[in-house]
Amino acid sequence: MSDNKPLMPLATAVWLVDNTALSFPQISQFCQLHELEVQSIADGEDAYKMQGLNPIASGQLTMDEIKRCESDPLAELQLQNKKSESIQSSVKAKKYLPLSVRQERPKAIGWLIREYGKILTDTQIAKLTSSTKPTVANIRAGNQSQPITEFRNPTDLGLCSYEDLEAVVAKGQRKAEKEQKAKDKAAKLSQTIPS
Repeated sequence: MSDNKPLMPLATAVWLVDNTALSFPQISQFCQLHELEVQSIADGEDAYKMQGLNPIASGQLTMDEIKRCESDPLAELQLQNKKSESIQSSVKAKKYLPLSVRQERPKAIGWLIREYGKILTDTQIAKLTSSTKPTVANIRAGNQSQPITEFRNPTDLGLCSYEDLEAVVAKGQRKAEKEQKAKDKAAKLSQTIPS
C-alpha cells in the first residue's frame, strides 16, 4: 500500500462499489481499506450508508484507469493527483475570488446541501464556500431570487480543497453518528421504563 491514498477513502470506496465492476481487492488496495470493509459496503451495511465520492470528478482517477483495471482483476488502480494538487495550490495562493467564481458560489452551496445537507451545518457550508450563514440558510430554504438549476462541487470551483471538504464531512458524519446513538439510547431507555 502506498502512502498516497485517495481523499475520503470510504466515500470513494462506496462510489467504486456502486458504479464500477472492479474487484473487492482492487477497491481495497486503492482506498487502503480492509477487504472486509469493502465487502460490508457492497452488502449495504448501515455503517457504510454514506454518499459516494466520485473519484473521476475529483480528479483522483480517470475512466480509462478504471476500465484498465476492470479488464484485468490483478491490475492496481493508480491515483492521479494532478487535479487536487493544482486546485490546492490555487486555493492557497489567492484569497481574492474572481467575479465568475463568486457567481458560481450558489451552485456550490446547493451541491453541498444536496450531498451533505443532513450532516453539515450552515456555518460549515458558509466556511467551505467563503459565503455567509444567511446566504446558506436562504439557499437551504429555497428563498433565493434565482432558483439553482445546476450544482457544482466547491472543490472544482477552487472554493475549498478536497482535504478541507473531507475533514468537514468526516466531522459531520461523526457528529451525526453520535446524535443517532444518543437517540437510540434514549429510545431504548423509554421502552424499559414502565409507564
